[in-house]
Amino acid sequence: MTQDYLEIATAYVKKLAAEFATTSIERDKNGGTPKYERDRIRDSGLLKIAIPKAYGGWELPWHEVFKISREFAKVDSAIAHVYSYHHLGVTIPHIFGSEEQKEKFYLETVNSNWFWCNALNPLDRRATLTRDGDIWRLNGAKSFCSGSIDSDILPIAAVNQDTNTLTVLAIPTNRIGVTVHDDWDNIGQRQTSSGTVSFEQVQVFPQEIFGDRSQSDLPFKTIRACLTQLNLANIYLGIAIGAFEAAREYTQTETRPFISSGVDNATQDPYILEKYGDMWVHLQATEALTDRAGLALQAAWEQKWDLTEQQRGETAISIATAKVAAHKVGLEVTNRIFEVMGARSTSAKYGFDRYWRNLRTFTLHDPVEYKIKAIGDWALNHQIPKPDFYI
Repeated sequence: MTQDYLEIATAYVKKLAAEFATTSIERDKNGGTPKYERDRIRDSGLLKIAIPKAYGGWELPWHEVFKISREFAKVDSAIAHVYSYHHLGVTIPHIFGSEEQKEKFYLETVNSNWFWCNALNPLDRRATLTRDGDIWRLNGAKSFCSGSIDSDILPIAAVNQDTNTLTVLAIPTNRIGVTVHDDWDNIGQRQTSSGTVSFEQVQVFPQEIFGDRSQSDLPFKTIRACLTQLNLANIYLGIAIGAFEAAREYTQTETRPFISSGVDNATQDPYILEKYGDMWVHLQATEALTDRAGLALQAAWEQKWDLTEQQRGETAISIATAKVAAHKVGLEVTNRIFEVMGARSTSAKYGFDRYWRNLRTFTLHDPVEYKIKAIGDWALNHQIPKPDFYI
């Protein structure tokens, strides 16, 4: 049955990606929220691909879930961004909550077709949670809340005033006291609604609180960082592949050979061929690393609470390796495509600059240098990384 769901999901993604591609350039210029496109995803059933079958989901393995996000990223990285963070959100009760909470939120997501967003951002500690009798009150704000506009549910990390630790919770976006601000105005990922959400005396009920976000001695409690990082690697890779494919089509149909090339067609220009060959090699290597990391993550996920510190650490290194590769090849490809397309390709009507802008914006999620340092410690000293929010 998994294969049937995978075939259904693949067919939907192929259809939707082709549809989204027709408007991606204009929507990127305009910014805002891709409301129509999000509703198309809602209607497709693709919001439940990571939810276990026991709760009505499709339960696709993580490497397939992330490949779907990668396919969207080839044509529209903003949609890939908000869509993929839905899966990261819906797993929060699974990882941090009780069995009852996991069941509650999975079932409500399936039955109400909830679209989750992201308001965790552990570096932003302005949101506070204060006990008020039998309930809690949420106040403050969170930044970089990707997908918040048009979301149904907000997963949040807030500082528990009793313990001064980050506590994970999830509440409906439309709850009284929640304000989603339309203040995202960055050079890239313009349709991700990654702005600010503020909270004023928001009621939070006990069943909506999942517990301490601080690291645990249970490796599975730290698995979400692995999910997040591999998700990013797949989107980076998708952007790079999308840029490569767009450049290839343009070169085949529009690019003129340089006057000194000695050829009549740009597709036979030796220097253009060299650049395409070089980009292709790096993309293929990165895709292999990313797919391998996906299989490692799925194996770790299946261990659940039996996951060992060593397996978790080796999985994190595999993911970090893929993410570093995707980061580097993505920035290289989205820049070099102009060298193989020529000066006319810089016309604003083509929107080729969006690949670099989107990738450059997204790759600043966390410094790649710290990933490389952790990989180096593994390569030289066989030291697995200590789990944190970014590895």
